[in-house]
Amino acid sequence: MHRRSALSLLGLGSAGLVLSQSTEDGVASALSTSTGPSWPFTPVATPLPLDSDGLSTAEQREVYRRVSIDDRLVVPEEFRADLIAAWGDPLANGRFGFNNDYLGFVALGTDRALLSVNFEYISPRPWADGFADVIAAPLPWQALVDALASRGGVIDASALESDDPLLDLIRAVSDQAMADLGIGVIHLRRSAQGVWTRHLDPRERRIDGLAGWYKPECCLQTTGPAQAVFSASSRIGYDDGLGTAVIGTFANCAGGMTPWGTVLSAEENFQVQVPEAVYADGSAQALQACPFECREGRLKGLGNVYGLAGNKYGWMVEIDPLDPHSTVLKHSALGRFRHEAVAVRAVAGEYLQVYSGCDRRGGHLYRYVSAERLSSPQDPSNSRLLEKGELQVARFSPDGSGEWLPLRPETSVRPFLPSAYAAAGIDCPLALPHSDRSQAGAELFRDDEAVAAYARLHPDLASLYLGKGDALQGAILVDAHLAASAIGATPTARPEDTELDPISGDLLVAFTSGTADGQGGADPAIFRGPDGQATWSHGWVMRISEVDGCRFRWRMAATGGEPWCGGLGFSNPDNLAIDRGGNLWVVTDHVGQDADVFGNNTCWFIPRAAKGSAEVAACFAIAPMESELCGLSLDAQERSLFLAVQHPGERNGRRLQGAEVVQAHQVQDSDGQPIKQLRTVPLGSNWPAQAPARPPRPGVVAVQRRDGQSLTGF
Repeated sequence: MHRRSALSLLGLGSAGLVLSQSTEDGVASALSTSTGPSWPFTPVATPLPLDSDGLSTAEQREVYRRVSIDDRLVVPEEFRADLIAAWGDPLANGRFGFNNDYLGFVALGTDRALLSVNFEYISPRPWADGFADVIAAPLPWQALVDALASRGGVIDASALESDDPLLDLIRAVSDQAMADLGIGVIHLRRSAQGVWTRHLDPRERRIDGLAGWYKPECCLQTTGPAQAVFSASSRIGYDDGLGTAVIGTFANCAGGMTPWGTVLSAEENFQVQVPEAVYADGSAQALQACPFECREGRLKGLGNVYGLAGNKYGWMVEIDPLDPHSTVLKHSALGRFRHEAVAVRAVAGEYLQVYSGCDRRGGHLYRYVSAERLSSPQDPSNSRLLEKGELQVARFSPDGSGEWLPLRPETSVRPFLPSAYAAAGIDCPLALPHSDRSQAGAELFRDDEAVAAYARLHPDLASLYLGKGDALQGAILVDAHLAASAIGATPTARPEDTELDPISGDLLVAFTSGTADGQGGADPAIFRGPDGQATWSHGWVMRISEVDGCRFRWRMAATGGEPWCGGLGFSNPDNLAIDRGGNLWVVTDHVGQDADVFGNNTCWFIPRAAKGSAEVAACFAIAPMESELCGLSLDAQERSLFLAVQHPGERNGRRLQGAEVVQAHQVQDSDGQPIKQLRTVPLGSNWPAQAPARPPRPGVVAVQRRDGQSLTGF
């Protein structure tokens, strides 16, 4: 069989964007003879004219008139992509879950490894539609949708009697959804040909959304100040009766590795499944605050079915992939918010530092500093340093300076002012802990005087939260996002990843989007577009240099957006990886990908720049239809790049034979002249099977050079 035909059947390939047929051969030739940067691979052609495509403006005007998108994972022609695991594959006492995200590579010598995998959320359409095919078991999805239709698809399942037949139907769907969330550990082996494949091993493990529900000894445990909140003898809000134990983990999005070999998994959009708002003592809202919801295209409130307390989700979770019997920990000292990303700075003789972001519009950037210094970064006992320390939050200044503010009871309340939004023409409120402290959650402010009155009434965090000692500190950390807003943390542009530069030690942060919504938005004095726009939807990568103590310097290192508008050609940077050479790898997460000018989500390579600010970028990979690439992770030799293909077919489900649309776009050549483009786009996905009408499955791939050399070829 022809090699390209074989790759097509697997949905893995090296030529997914079909340009004008008369010039396709000319594109490859031009790329290889470009007078631009010398790329370590042949850049993948995108729907947008780029400097890295190696074409003259005349060639661009011809090539980009007609474009066809493929439903395949596209990588450079000198690379191969091998499917490692996909939704539904058996894994330990469960299965490989849905919507794989962060990947943590743990080397076991040269040719063996463990790979920790996050399973973030359920995409209802492809999950329900493909369940019978993939899992080979019935799922009463439609029966449940029909049963709840008269209620608008919403019900407080916690109020149903245990013998109610409707509860059995709800559980039949919810149990399967929870089985597809959480964290997994798989074992890999590299063949003599250098190809990574999965091999069964006793260390493989599965921690799903219901871990501990059936076997209490499998519960997760909490550490740090919030233990005092969870074990309190009385509380304002809901008590799940479990003390410091926790049922399961879900919404596991990004993550990171510790130098001592454990994996940190970030619980992000937990508010979809349990109530996010808490009371002044850190206790959770009642279950009915986040009811169960099941209707076409929607599956929410799973915690309502099982009586899960909302204040026990939204944490940083630590798992030891080397020990399948170890206790999984949720470290409350690192704060509760919509965690995206984690970067660990561990230097012998210094305090441990952990960076993370809250992925919401107006979310904050955080730094945790341990109470004790570490002696050896590789010492497994370092996990205890995550239990006691100080959580800090970033305040940026327009002059490029910044400071870390401590989330302590005595810290003054000095909120960001709503007038900063209004002056920039942004219609956006400021959310603060509700001024009526008997109420859970936030109150929205749009007036500076009202904020000033709020600060006079509540001069410090101790006046906003209840408790003494650890109970007070725990209540603050349980409500970290609103507490950070109260003390004047800068509202940012959805921080989605944090990575440390191995050469400079700087922190790189992916800020995905600077637009606002009804709950918050980014500070327009900090997060500005290439021409000073007060809002910029395409995102940035920021570089932060620690100065001393609580001071730092910041600058934008890369800007998303169309190249003719000052961007590098991608939109909405999400996950990052930095290789030993200091080169930056970026994957994107932009919505509306089946209709916007950028096309499918992508992976990009940005070579290290002498001044630390990117000037050029080349596309390394293009995702299948309606999916994103995430969790990018390098193996120890940097010969393989692992990618998680998440939510293929999320909007339209499985692709049927011939299902496609033709879109009209206007792009610009390198001289800024307009090109009217017709683009053929498939509807839905069959990845990775690549056969019409087959259900799409999220999965993990390993990408490497065909000659076995390093990714950059150096």
